[in-house]
Parts: sequence; C-alpha cells; structure tokens
Amino acid sequence: MDALTGFTAVDRPVFDAEALAQFSAAYPETPIVLRHELREHPLLELDALAVLAGKLPDASIEYNRGNLPLGIDGKPAPTGMTIEDTIRHIASSNSWAVLKNIEQDPAYEALLLALLGELRPAIEAKTGAMLSPQGFVFISSPNAVTPYHFDPEHNILLQLVGSKVMTQFPAGDARFAPDTTHESYHSGGPRELVWRDELASGGREFALGAGEAVMVPVMAPHHVRNGPQSSISLSITWRSDWSFEEADARCWNGVLRKAGLIPRPTRRWPTDNRGKALAFRVWRRLFGAN
Repeated sequence: MDALTGFTAVDRPVFDAEALAQFSAAYPETPIVLRHELREHPLLELDALAVLAGKLPDASIEYNRGNLPLGIDGKPAPTGMTIEDTIRHIASSNSWAVLKNIEQDPAYEALLLALLGELRPAIEAKTGAMLSPQGFVFISSPNAVTPYHFDPEHNILLQLVGSKVMTQFPAGDARFAPDTTHESYHSGGPRELVWRDELASGGREFALGAGEAVMVPVMAPHHVRNGPQSSISLSITWRSDWSFEEADARCWNGVLRKAGLIPRPTRRWPTDNRGKALAFRVWRRLFGAN
C-alpha cells in the first residue's frame, strides 16, 4: 500500500494468462490488442489526475486543442486553460492532454512498476533487461486527434475510459517515416511526422474500448482518433538495449549522411545494430556530440 495515497498499486493481476501468452508471442514487433483489468483505479480518475498534473513540472505536461488534423507542423498552441481545468472539464474543453513521466510521483511509480512487473518475464526473455520504465497518461475530449508521430519506446497503451482508434503503420518502413526523419528525431528533432493522404492505405486500425490495450512497436508511426466520449488512457513504456542501439545507429547514419555518404538503414529486431551504435558512441565520446 502506498503511504501517500492509501491505495495499493494493483490489488489483482491486470493481465490474465491469455493476455500474457498473447503478448509473449507478439512482442516486440507485432501489434496486438490485449485485454486488461485496469478499468477503474483511484489514481487514474480525473480528479486524481488533475492533482497529479498540478504537481508535475511544466516539462512533463503537454496539452492543446483536440480538433487537430492528422498532420501538424510543430507543436500546437495551448488552449489558454490551466491543465487542471482542462482535465476536470475534458468532456467539454475540446482538448488533448498528456501527463509525462508519471513515475516522478511515488504512487504512480508503484503502479507503473506493478504493471510492467507482470510483463517483465516475457520482455526480458526476448529483448533483455527492461530499461527506463516510464508512464504517460492521455486525457482526451470527444473526437480529439493525436496527430501522426512515432515514439522511441516499447509501448502498451491501455484504454481506461471511453474509446479510441489507433492507426499504426509498419515500423522501419521508409514510406511512412523517412530515414532522414528518424535521424533528425534521434538528434533532437520533433517526433511529429509529415502526413500525406496516400499513406492511409498502409495503416492498420486498432479499435480500443475500456479494458483493451494495444502494443506499439518501437518507432511504429501512428495516429489516434478519440471516440464520441472523453477518454483516459495509460501508456506504459520501457526501453531495451536493442532500442537504444537502434537510436544510436540512426544517429550514426545521420553523421555519415552529413559527410556525404548514403548509409544503409538500420535493421529491425531481432537483427541488431550494434556496430553502428558502437561507432556513434565512440564518435560522440571523441567529439563531444550530444
């Protein structure tokens, strides 16, 4: 039981044996919908999330209007509301909000680690040590859109309240996210991707209701459209040596490209990118690059 909240992290398994078996078979490259038992938890109700938002540093909070196009150029502007009011009135505020790195709060850290602890054996059997666990909570108004983007973590998105449709695109396919965009992102650029309507046919839709979750492979491009009611989702993420090597290999490709070469793209799991990753780490150490 967490002394700050009076609540246990979880009082029963969130993923049953069938969900764990499905996850183990699909991880880390195959998107799959799983059942979960985290539809109601006191730390994930609107009032509790508004309190959490008030405690998190500004860098851990992002919120904007919800009626966005699938593709945007840079970060959208804020709505003018406070984050607390945005969350408490999410049903009518036409907003989208994310609370990042919720593990900064001890109670939410305990919740995140309890959930990932159920998955750890399957994760570490394939990609080794589970590194850098992080949690993100998404609070969305009806019909809100999360524009087209990618993320560097292994990720499971748990739908808690409401519904949404996530459309995923093949990870590592340059048609949906060019190699140069990957290289820019891993060198400090934005995660938002350029959307073109002709990409739509390559996407796969995953419809999620409360009690369902979807696995998102590392750097798989995706966009999300909320259902007709407000929504709360929890994203539990982690990194692996493979994901860090892929990121550093992308950075090395960027170095090679700036030198006038045309590097081969990085490779997807289970093939590693260790050689390029090591080359970049040596180059970074020698030349002090970030």
